[in-house]
Amino acid sequence: MSHTTHPESRRALGLSTFAFTICFAVWTIFSIIGLQIKEQLGLSDTQFGFLVGLPILTGSLTRIVLGIATDRLGGRVVYTLTMLASALATFLLASATTYGQVLIAALGVGLAGGSFAVGVAYVSRFYADRQQGTALGIFGVGNVGAAVTKFVAPFVMVAFGWQATAQIWALALAATAVLFWVFSKDDPVTAGRRDGAIAQRSLKAEFEPLKNLQVWRFSAYYFFSFGAFVALALWLPHYLIGVYGLNVKTAGMVGAAYSIPASIFRAYGGLLSDRIGARKVMYATFAVSLVATAILSIPSGVPLAVFLVVIFALGFVMSLGKAAVYKHIPSYYPENVGSVGGLVGMIGGLGGFILPLVFGWLKDGTGVWSTCFMVLFVLVGACALWMHAAIRQMDRPSTLQAA
Repeated sequence: MSHTTHPESRRALGLSTFAFTICFAVWTIFSIIGLQIKEQLGLSDTQFGFLVGLPILTGSLTRIVLGIATDRLGGRVVYTLTMLASALATFLLASATTYGQVLIAALGVGLAGGSFAVGVAYVSRFYADRQQGTALGIFGVGNVGAAVTKFVAPFVMVAFGWQATAQIWALALAATAVLFWVFSKDDPVTAGRRDGAIAQRSLKAEFEPLKNLQVWRFSAYYFFSFGAFVALALWLPHYLIGVYGLNVKTAGMVGAAYSIPASIFRAYGGLLSDRIGARKVMYATFAVSLVATAILSIPSGVPLAVFLVVIFALGFVMSLGKAAVYKHIPSYYPENVGSVGGLVGMIGGLGGFILPLVFGWLKDGTGVWSTCFMVLFVLVGACALWMHAAIRQMDRPSTLQAA
């Protein structure tokens, strides 16, 4: 990784962030159109849950493959092809008439979520180390695409039906892919390889860092900061209705209000990581999260006003933590941002798929709503202890502002 910021950096960041926003909107489309599909096909709650979760799962699992492909082929071509493939699957979804056909299409829709690993690897190559936290934090704001779908898709679906909604989202993604291809440039490393100035690395070298325990530790941090954030965004409306008796509209609006700031503040988390170091940001994230999840774990519950203040504080520090995790990666693994970032993103995405299932299983088994926060308390406690132990064991003073 060069130590100077590339002159095309702003263009790359702007295009990538816009593209990721549209990808994220497509990735979460089943949270809305799945409601009509459930009604039309007579799906059970379990079938509906699997349908909504499948794109999240496939989008997570493909991140490591797409990240490595980006390291080797360049983000411009991989990003464009990923968007076109997902757009095609989303468009064909409108022709599905059985549950099986919808699930097959959902696998392709999930590729849109894999684009995160592509964007991280692509954007990081345009920025010097001291600015990568800020740049990747801004890129991560594309998470707000989920809120775009939550706010806009219901109106489109009521007016035109779920099939037309899928086609409109698909066309928007295809148009974004074309715009990205036309206006983007190859990153400096890919351009250097094309010109023969930089040698192509072996496939073995791409996978080499994944043997490091440190990479899996970063993945655990992201399982909490991103995975638990996604899980709570999905679980909150259900929780608010069950515990506080809110109606569906109010609970949905609170859920959206939780998601949007936590996406936007990710940019601030990146800036903060550049200024004071990602390690300090992670310590603050874990400390506040431990207090917040301890309060929310009280079985008798807390007043709604207290719950809202604490849950928004938790969402805020999670957004800082998400950015801090990705500040670490290009600092430690500048030549392997695609593979390492892809693995970390994959594990984090799996958290968004696994944790809601755990929440539901514990609620059914115990009847206690706050068990979901007990799980998060244990999870963040384990991450904090692991990080602190790893830092204490470091036998060399690090010149990097990360851990």
